[in-house]
Amino acid sequence: MKKPLRVLLIEDSDPDAALLIRELDQAGYAVTHERVATADALKAALEHSWDVVLCDYAMPSLSAQAALALMQDAGRDIPFIIVAGTVEEETAVATLRAGASDFLAKGRLDRLAAAVEREVHDAVERGQRLLLADQRRQAQKMEAVGRLAGGVAHDFNNMLTAILGYADLILDQIGPDKPMGRDIREIRNAAHRAATLTRQLLAFSRKQVLAVAPVDLSEVVRTVEPMLRRLLGEPINIALTLADDLDLVMADAAQLEHLVINLSVNARDAMPQGGTLTFATRNVELDDLYVSAHPGSQVGRFATLSVSDTGVGMSPDVIGKIFEPFFTTKERGRGTGLGLAAVYGTVKQLGGYVEVISQPERGTTFTVHLPKTDRPRPVPTVAVPVSSPVGHETILLVEDEESVRTFVKNALIRFGYHVIDAESAEAALAILADEPRPIDLLLADVVLPGMPGTALASQLRRDRAEMHVLLMSGYAADLVDDMLGAFERAEVWIAKPFSGPELLMKVRQVLD
Repeated sequence: MKKPLRVLLIEDSDPDAALLIRELDQAGYAVTHERVATADALKAALEHSWDVVLCDYAMPSLSAQAALALMQDAGRDIPFIIVAGTVEEETAVATLRAGASDFLAKGRLDRLAAAVEREVHDAVERGQRLLLADQRRQAQKMEAVGRLAGGVAHDFNNMLTAILGYADLILDQIGPDKPMGRDIREIRNAAHRAATLTRQLLAFSRKQVLAVAPVDLSEVVRTVEPMLRRLLGEPINIALTLADDLDLVMADAAQLEHLVINLSVNARDAMPQGGTLTFATRNVELDDLYVSAHPGSQVGRFATLSVSDTGVGMSPDVIGKIFEPFFTTKERGRGTGLGLAAVYGTVKQLGGYVEVISQPERGTTFTVHLPKTDRPRPVPTVAVPVSSPVGHETILLVEDEESVRTFVKNALIRFGYHVIDAESAEAALAILADEPRPIDLLLADVVLPGMPGTALASQLRRDRAEMHVLLMSGYAADLVDDMLGAFERAEVWIAKPFSGPELLMKVRQVLD
């Protein structure tokens, strides 16, 4: 089969142009070409894609130097080969220094095919290097923004924990029916909305707390579909193409449901007049060829979820920014710009890859690749019922944020618990050295100055095997895996921010 080749000819002679095309055809190329001879025609032609430019050196209306300058001004990096009659060597050298790729004599066209082959190959490699460099810069930028977002979310979650906690304590004292009670409920509602934003920031920065287990992506879509039909409305038609033999993936089912909702809402906004939203799942094997063309992906077997819309689509420039936090094409007040950032972070934290294919006015497809797991489905467990949050046990509270520590201590004491508190793991160990009483529960933040909460828990459990552990975190990468390794159970953490009732119920569940 002949190799396709798109050629832009800058030539005012019909016979010479035909000669060049015939030479390339005989060399095994299937040539698509356009011939121009003026500056205006060249500017218009440069709006299209070309593999190579073949330019006559001297034409009455457009010289090779002028044509080369026009191409460079347009920002086009296309191999530019000059084909000339008799030209002095100094002139040829000057043109090459100006940026031309090669300089051929019309009497030596036997060199044309080899020159075209070499220059097109070099241009492709150059383009790939530039693409990879741009993708590396983008990845580094996303990583830096992610670290910033994660740090901000961590501190903000501590503040929200105190706000929610004290709001609950005050509301419990004055009663919900008082006018002030209604005001406090509004404070609490605002704090919950802020907590949603921090969860999205933590998702983007890959620092969210995940309860991972084997999950079927097809089941996730089936679970969310009824709610999506109500959320998206009648103008959006939902179509499902779900595999029944889909490989399981290690993920947090609740986070995957949020991911599906975020992608669906984004698709709805891209179809203001209505359209079709299609969900498809399948198993795929990513090979070296795919990975080389998609930096960030990995070789292996994956379960995929594709979400396709028939909406307005996106330009390449927009596609390059859509996963950045706070970037949005929506009008002011219609979005935070965190939905797709959260999708990106969740998938990356689970070891996956997101692929986006879109064209203006031709719709968009997001495809999420998550690595296959061989772990079996978890056996359903029945939650321990909690009739009352009241207790009498002794709890060691370790939290470096004073406002959070004070709120948690007050809440626990109010409901009957005896609380020993410390601001660090080292301080807690010093207190326990002189504490003869048994400790029923260690309630510790994961991120502590010095020794982290997981290490403190492991050390204490060696001497106090009967002690229960409950870890608090709003910012923890691979937290669940760490805890499973240390304690061989998953229900040992509570995510910040939490309310007073949530904390008390969780403490009672762990103790029981």
